[in-house]
Amino acid sequence: MIHRLLALLLATLLTVPASATAIFKAEGLAAIDDAILQAVTDARTPGGVFLMERNGTTYLKAYGDRAILPAREPMTEDTIFDAASLTKVIATTPAVMKLAEAGKLDVEQPLSRYLPEFKGHGKEAITVRQLLTHSSGLRAGLPLNGVWQGKDGALATACAEPLPAAPGTSYRYSDINFILLGLLVERVAGEALDVFCQREIYKPLAMDDTGFRDLSGRNAARIAPTTLNPDGSDLRGIVHDPTARRMGGVAGHAGLFLTARDLGRFARMMLGGGELDGSRVFKQDTIAAMTSVQSPPGLPLRGFGWDIDSPFAGPRGAIFPVGSYGHTGWTGTRLWIDPQSQTSVIFLSNRNHPDEGGNVIGLQRELGTLAALAIDGFTFATAPPSARKPATGPVLNGIDVLKRDGFRQLRGRRVGLITNHSGIDRERNATIDLLKDAPGVTLVALFSPEHGIRGDQDHAEIGDSVDRSSGLPVHSLYGERRTPNADQLAGIDTLVFDIQDIGCRFYTYIATLTNCLEAAGKAKLRFVVLDRVNPIGPRVEGPVLTGKRSFVAPHEIPVRHGMTVGELARLINAERKFGTDLGVIRCEGGSPLQWFDATGLPWRDPSPNMRGPTAATLYPGVGLLEFCKVSVGRGTGTPFELLGAPYIDDLKFAAEMNRAGLPGVRFVPVRFTPDASVFAGQECRGVRILLTDRDSFSAADLGATLAATLQRLHGKQLELGNMSRLLGDGDTLEAIRSRAPLERIRTVRDRGLNDFSRRRGTYLLYPR
Repeated sequence: MIHRLLALLLATLLTVPASATAIFKAEGLAAIDDAILQAVTDARTPGGVFLMERNGTTYLKAYGDRAILPAREPMTEDTIFDAASLTKVIATTPAVMKLAEAGKLDVEQPLSRYLPEFKGHGKEAITVRQLLTHSSGLRAGLPLNGVWQGKDGALATACAEPLPAAPGTSYRYSDINFILLGLLVERVAGEALDVFCQREIYKPLAMDDTGFRDLSGRNAARIAPTTLNPDGSDLRGIVHDPTARRMGGVAGHAGLFLTARDLGRFARMMLGGGELDGSRVFKQDTIAAMTSVQSPPGLPLRGFGWDIDSPFAGPRGAIFPVGSYGHTGWTGTRLWIDPQSQTSVIFLSNRNHPDEGGNVIGLQRELGTLAALAIDGFTFATAPPSARKPATGPVLNGIDVLKRDGFRQLRGRRVGLITNHSGIDRERNATIDLLKDAPGVTLVALFSPEHGIRGDQDHAEIGDSVDRSSGLPVHSLYGERRTPNADQLAGIDTLVFDIQDIGCRFYTYIATLTNCLEAAGKAKLRFVVLDRVNPIGPRVEGPVLTGKRSFVAPHEIPVRHGMTVGELARLINAERKFGTDLGVIRCEGGSPLQWFDATGLPWRDPSPNMRGPTAATLYPGVGLLEFCKVSVGRGTGTPFELLGAPYIDDLKFAAEMNRAGLPGVRFVPVRFTPDASVFAGQECRGVRILLTDRDSFSAADLGATLAATLQRLHGKQLELGNMSRLLGDGDTLEAIRSRAPLERIRTVRDRGLNDFSRRRGTYLLYPR
């Protein structure tokens, strides 16, 4: 199948006139964007820079973040990356070939001719060619458990290396090969590898941001860090490879730093037969030698340094025809060049930041396929990718993105859907129905949170049932159990979560998310969050939970957390060490962290008493008192916009609250009779809460001031202690009880917010 697709691609590309100006298809570029953003969303890399060029037409774009710890930094097109093993073909191979062009070395000669100390164990027969083609027989890397240091130490260690296979008889990708080649360059040229490359290659090509260890001065802010050190510092401008670090940062196998633009210039020079912008760096014959097959018969195809004719194989075929060449780097870098179509594809990332958990191998393969599909004039005989135009309008929730992409992220999966009536797309189609009819997706069962699958039950417990629309079993997670059990998960390989949260810790849908995440981890299931907007925005308000976890306090987050459910899932999964295979189909278009009425999305009450954005905004404050002896408006037409009790003097209470001068909110004395919940059928006296400026409004200040005022006026009746379950912090409760001024309450209440901001930084998906 791959060979047929490869032949099709070759034939198609060769029908496009070489002299024609290449134009990339918008839908193809959008598919590339989507693939990279998905990898960022899934934490396979914090970000990256993609560059594709053909016949003078360039597509360059940055994605995600350059750094996420210790502080988040957005990725930029001019970010400088640790090239890792791209050093082999962008520095060492070119340097060797420059010396060969000048007649100063012969690739057919043994290395020991130039480095006489490299003898013993049969290694005196190893030629420069064999080092360049990874057919020397040497092992993959130098041991790091010794005490050697510096280039002399590296050479001595390499000289002492055993030779597992006879030279020229086997293939083994080896850093030792290029460490030795780098040392060869320095011995023959009489100067350091970095100095030679700078003068002979990078300066003539105007690769101004390319170099080894001297980039951490004026360019430090643009360098993408890699792994964090144990002390929390990052490797920024310091080569990630530990062997190269031992060698002082300049080595033949690793140590180079560069930008996508610079690498693009190098690729153009290669495609130009050694010349760029009138500057000839190599002879045409030298380029041909580097990029044609030079490895011994029967071994994997290698040029001098380059991987030859190893096409990317993605789900839709292969990217480039025979004759292409490229290389990759451990840090998540890749360059591929196709001379026949005059195309180069570059993806640079720091996938091992902040740890080694990222992986972009699959993404790199997919990008190869998508790059071919983006070339104008190419048509694919089999099913094309579900390309899209970039979202620039109102917000798309995760379900909208999934639907737009043809449900490709769930194809082939047997799904258990955790949802309720709030799981809808922009056209109000239920996620249940969309997944039931989705091509390639098998919807096995439904799991419902508090208030049931249709959101119309306000009972203490809800039993299992059958969904009347889909006919699927509905397993209640708000009845005798709060977590899916093994029997309910049988036959499911993926749990999908799609429920509208409202941005408050004690809204129980977050607890359901947490429980299901844990269950998925234990059962080794994939867990996919269809992300949704946080309708009350990015503001964070304390206190952070310090008390016991519960169904209304599932994790150590603030009352108003300022995160989407997808971001929360990433945070909780990591901090609780669930080990769940978690993915997030993130929101696109506008920011999902803005007031709900700015998103363009339809509102559907996520629970019976959450009647609109105003109620959601007030809820983190008013809701704090729900377990006290007051009515918060349940059983009226405006829940959470009212607060009262039969024992309250409404006139005095309203006057006291207005006197507090809380920004963005006013209070009107009112009497109301709820027909459900606390004080059902009794006249309550209290306040109607008027939101006058939600941008300056603080829900946490509202909750603290309501509680402190009622405690002062009606402490005996209020039962303030019951506030502890939702407040989640005993010190804050004690400050309220002691009638401390609001400034003092804030000091106690907000003491954990800085730490929370630091903790959550790694897991955020959207700019703040």
